Amino acid sequence: MNIKELCDTVRQTSYEIHCYLGVGYLEKVYENALVHRLQKKGFDAKAQVPLEVHDEDATIIGDYFADVIVNDTLIVELKACNDLSKSHEAQLFNYLKTTSIEHGLLINFGSEKFQIKKYIFENKDFINQKTK
Repeated sequence: MNIKELCDTVRQTSYEIHCYLGVGYLEKVYENALVHRLQKKGFDAKAQVPLEVHDEDATIIGDYFADVIVNDTLIVELKACNDLSKSHEAQLFNYLKTTSIEHGLLINFGSEKFQIKKYIFENKDFINQKTK
């Protein structure tokens, strides 16, 4: 499965979760639902994956936890808020940069209207791709 098909599957699965659960739950509920449904479909979906941030001399200077990583090729950052912000984008950007994973999805389950954005991290550039 290529990355476009993987992103389409995660997007569709997330939308189905949004329709089923609606708004109002904590982020963790949506995270558990997404991982559960993706694993049922045969994907290697992991939640709260630890990421280490290193200084230029390889000293560990911090830890992050990515919400969901799918097939070791896609980072999914989940939110349950009224609207997505630049700080949410920056968080995903840092996860992509830290892991060297190129593709990421930013998904908000907290808005009445389902929100999802796709990003690509290429050559130190952060590209927002339009999603349907």
